[in-house]
Amino acid sequence: MTEQEKLKHCSGCRNDFYNDKNPMGIKRCWSLDTAELVLKKEVSMSQVPPWTQKPKQVLSCYHRDGFIYVPPEKER
Repeated sequence: MTEQEKLKHCSGCRNDFYNDKNPMGIKRCWSLDTAELVLKKEVSMSQVPPWTQKPKQVLSCYHRDGFIYVPPEKER
């Protein structure tokens, strides 16, 4: 996967701030080199099990405030 393809999956990640979207001059997120596209469930921190939502493709380093990311087969 190219860097440009990875960057498309960064939208919404709290660390996307480091992809040249900051006043400090940081041009690139430190996780971009090792990021891989994986299948995970996005679970709200306030949601109680079972987690029945459908998995989605996210980068392995993706973090959105207020959510955790669990393996697709995990329900609790």
